[in-house]
Amino acid sequence: MTIHKEGYKPIIIVLIVLCCIAAIINTIFPQQTYIHYFLYLCGLITFFFVLRFFRDPPRNTIINENNIISSADGKIVVIEEVEEAEYLKDKRIQVSVFMSPLDVHVNWYPISGIVKYKKHHNGHFHFANKPKSSYENERTTLVIEGKNRIELLMRQIAGIAARRIICTAKTNTNITQGDKLGIIKFGSRVDLFLPVTAKIKVKLNQQVIGGETIIASFE
Repeated sequence: MTIHKEGYKPIIIVLIVLCCIAAIINTIFPQQTYIHYFLYLCGLITFFFVLRFFRDPPRNTIINENNIISSADGKIVVIEEVEEAEYLKDKRIQVSVFMSPLDVHVNWYPISGIVKYKKHHNGHFHFANKPKSSYENERTTLVIEGKNRIELLMRQIAGIAARRIICTAKTNTNITQGDKLGIIKFGSRVDLFLPVTAKIKVKLNQQVIGGETIIASFE
C-alpha cells in the first residue's frame, strides 16, 4: 500500500504515542491480562485506520478533454443549479462529493488546463456534508480554464475533523487531468461548479472514484 507523503508525519506521531501508552501501561501494570491484550488490539486498529487514511492508490485516468472526472472518492451529496459568487459570478451546476473518514482523501484535477485562480479561505469546521460548509468552512478554491476557454471552479472543503487542506496547485501553470493536486486530512468534501451546458453523468448518493468516474461531459 502506497502512503501519501503528507501522511508520514502523522503516522509516525500516532505510532510514537501508541508505543508510549503501551510502555506506561506495562510499567504501571506489568502483569499481562486480557485487558492488556484488548488495549493492544485497540492500538493496532487505531494505527491501521490512520495508515489506511493516508493511502495513495494508483488511478487509471483516461484523459478526455470532453469529460470532467471526479476529484475525490466518496458519495455524491449535491447536484443542483446555483449562483457561484466567489469568482465566476454566474449560474453553475454544483456537484459535491463527500469523503467519509474511510474514503481515500487524495484529490485529483478534474480537467486539463491552466490554473487561473487559487485562494485559501479560513472558516468554520461544520460537518462537510452540510450545504453551508461550501461557503462557511475552511476551504481552498481553484479555477481551471480548460478546452475552449471553459472555466471550472473546484473547492476543497475541510470538515468537522479535517483541519488541514493541502493544495499543491499554482496559478498560471498547466495541469493535466487526473494528476494529484493535494489531500484533505480526516473527513472532507470537494465541490465542482460546472458550466450549465455540461451533461451530468452521476446521481445523488452514487459512490464515485477520484481520477476515474466521469462526473459530467460536454458531448
